[in-house]
Amino acid sequence: MTASQESPGGVSVPPAWVRRPANLARAVTAELVERIVRGVHPSGTPLPPEPMLCETFGVSRTVVREAVKILQEKGLVQVRQGAGTMVTPPTSWDMLDELVLAATIDMDESLAILDDLVVTRRLLESDMAYLAARLAGEETIERLLALVDRMDELVDDHVTYAEHDRAFHDVIMQASGNRIARAVVRALESQVINTARYMGDPQRAQCVASNQGHRRIYERIAAHDPEGASEAMFTHITEAWLVRRKASSAPVRLQR
Repeated sequence: MTASQESPGGVSVPPAWVRRPANLARAVTAELVERIVRGVHPSGTPLPPEPMLCETFGVSRTVVREAVKILQEKGLVQVRQGAGTMVTPPTSWDMLDELVLAATIDMDESLAILDDLVVTRRLLESDMAYLAARLAGEETIERLLALVDRMDELVDDHVTYAEHDRAFHDVIMQASGNRIARAVVRALESQVINTARYMGDPQRAQCVASNQGHRRIYERIAAHDPEGASEAMFTHITEAWLVRRKASSAPVRLQR
């Protein structure tokens, strides 16, 4: 069966695997996650029955059952006795899951999911900046200054600049002592740092403006001004995202 064919039940077949993945269940899961997010299998409807999925993907029932189990763990389906495997509404999906978040970002032309991601990051990082301003010692303050000064020298090298940018934010998150908030931010960022729709098209002026925000954050932390550090972080994340998404005509949903 070729990529352009359909199974007898009318389910389109994904492009054939040139090399069968080592973990078939996870490969099938990834394809089904994408289909569910795209609405090929809408919320409230059942997934195709097991035999059809086996034929579609050219795998055994054991592989399909393992894939469905993984989908359940991600909150995308629910197995109901007598009703089959039902696709759940988006409100049930695990949005911190790598596959779910990536597929949702890819499908969201409005950038609403990235707006939500920025709002979440802004909330957590503003609070961590507040704590860092209270708790940071001289070593942390010196590291932040070194990073800010170095980024001034890297405004024409956006790749290396971005690495130092992430390091700057991570120093602050570590200084806050909030390991849970840091883990959430790092998990979210790991999904989008290579996504053009999130990163935009970095230019020298963008890096210059961004580092001005970093310097204001550093100055407030160095002054042990929690409120000022929190506000500086809030403003920095908001302004940096608005600049990056400017090329899109989608309405902005950022709210305080």
